[in-house]
Amino acid sequence: MKTKILAVVIIASTLGLAGCAANPYGNAYNVNDARQMQQVYYGTVMRTQAVTLNGNGNGIGTLAGGAIGGILGSGVGGGTGSEIAAIGGALLGGYLGNAAGNQVTKHNGVNLTIKMDSGRTVSIVQQVNPQVIFHTGERVQVNLSDNGTSRVTPA
Repeated sequence: MKTKILAVVIIASTLGLAGCAANPYGNAYNVNDARQMQQVYYGTVMRTQAVTLNGNGNGIGTLAGGAIGGILGSGVGGGTGSEIAAIGGALLGGYLGNAAGNQVTKHNGVNLTIKMDSGRTVSIVQQVNPQVIFHTGERVQVNLSDNGTSRVTPA
C-alpha cells in the first residue's frame, strides 16, 4: 500500500513541476526559433477579439492518470478481479487525466485583425500576454517565420 501511495505522490509531483515550467504568456519561443531570420512587417490593429485557445494536453495527464488509476485499481480484490480492476482503473484514470490535461493547457487568446502597410488585411491568433494588450488603431510589428508562423508585437 505504501508503494502505491508513493507512486501516486511521485506522479502528481511530476505533473505539478511540468505545469510550472511552461511560460504562461504568448511570448515563449521554441529552441528552434532562436537565431532564425524572420520577415518583419508593420500594420495597424483594426479589430481585437477575445478567443479561447483549447489545450492539446500533451499526453502527460493521460499517462499519469492511467498509471495512477492502474495502481489504485490493482488494490481492489484479488486475482483476476484485481487485474480487471487495474485495467478499468487505468482506462478511467487515462480518460480523466486527458480531460484534466486539456483543461490545464487551455489559454486566453486574441484574434487580431491587422491592416498591413502594404494594404493587405490579415488575421492572426495568438496567446494573450497580460502585459501587452492590443487596442484598435495601435501600430504593430508582425514577425513572419519561414515555417509560416507569425507573432504580433507592439511597434
